[in-house]
Amino acid sequence: MTLLIRLSKQVQRKSFQNPLLYRLLSESSALRKGPESKEECKWLHGSSQEMLSVVRGHVEVRQNFISEEEENALFKEVETGLRKKRYEFDHWDDAIHGYRETERLQWGVVCESILRRVRAVAFPEGSPLLGPIHVLDLDKEGFIKPHIDSVKFCGSTIAGLSLLSDSVMRIIPENKSTDWVDLLLSRRSLYILRDDARFKFTHEILKDEESFFSGQKVPRHRRISVICRNLPV
Repeated sequence: MTLLIRLSKQVQRKSFQNPLLYRLLSESSALRKGPESKEECKWLHGSSQEMLSVVRGHVEVRQNFISEEEENALFKEVETGLRKKRYEFDHWDDAIHGYRETERLQWGVVCESILRRVRAVAFPEGSPLLGPIHVLDLDKEGFIKPHIDSVKFCGSTIAGLSLLSDSVMRIIPENKSTDWVDLLLSRRSLYILRDDARFKFTHEILKDEESFFSGQKVPRHRRISVICRNLPV
C-alpha cells in the first residue's frame, strides 16, 4: 500500500509541474472560447479540459483588484494587531502551518470602501455575511494544507484579497485526488470560490518550494489574505 501511495504521488507531482500540459490546456481552451478565455488562462490551469469546465463559473480571480495605495492601507490596519502575535506551526485542525491570524469588525474609511467593493462583486445581493473579516498572515515558510472550510460557519462563497505576495492556490475534487486546478493569486488580486468549488473541492496554498504555475516558479513571500465569507443558509 505504501508503494502504491508513493507511485501515485510521483505521477501526480509530474502532472502538476508539466509545462507542456499547461500550455496545451491553455491554448486549446483559448482557441475554443475566444478572447475572454485567453484572459482567464492567465490565472486558471488544470489537469484536463474537463476539470476546467467543471470549475468555470465557480472560481474567479480578479487581477489588480486593489491599487498599491489600497494594499498599503489594508496592511497598515492589520499589521498593528498581527505583529503582536507569533507565527504558529500547529493549527487546531492541522490545516495551516506557519501562520498568525486575527479578525476585524471595524475598519477605516478607505478599507471599508475596499471591502464594500469585495462584497458587491463576490456575494449575491442580500446574502447574509459573516460579521468579522478574517485576516490570515502566512509566513514565507508557511503553507495551507488541502481543506474545506467548515459548512457549519461558512456559506456558499469565500472571497479573499491577496497582500504582499503572489501565490498559487490548488483546488482538488474531494472524490478524485488525481485531478486538480491551479489558480494564480497575484499580489493585490481578489479570488472567489463559489458553490461547487467551495463545497466539493479542497483548497490549499502551495509552499514556496512547490509554488509553480504554468511551469513557471511563483516565489512565495510573506502573504496576508483578507477573507470575507457569507453565512450558511
